[in-house]
Amino acid sequence: MKRISNKQKRRLRRKVHIRKAISGTAVCPRMTVLRSNKHLYVQVIDDVAGHTLASASSLETDLQSLKNNVSDAEKLGTVIGERLKEKKIETVKFDRNGYLFHGIVKSVADGARKAGIKF
Repeated sequence: MKRISNKQKRRLRRKVHIRKAISGTAVCPRMTVLRSNKHLYVQVIDDVAGHTLASASSLETDLQSLKNNVSDAEKLGTVIGERLKEKKIETVKFDRNGYLFHGIVKSVADGARKAGIKF
């Protein structure tokens, strides 16, 4: 069995605690952020229906120039914000996915706020 580091255990414990309180609906979906060592992923999810309403990641062909840093994370946040505006979604619940709300995760949220999304 694969061993999980203490850092990962703490993040997973925070993630479970957050997800108990946050659930997305069609009117106010949940925006979740995943960061790996190389890439960033953002999804907007309707938990009631079980559908992803919008997504953006640094793996997409037009966003491949984005790296895993604070300034590029804000650009990714503006991209997801614009995609939500096209679908007429203005309010989301922000799920930080167990990560601390600073640095990259915070700049994704700030970028979405600049695009006009409310949390």
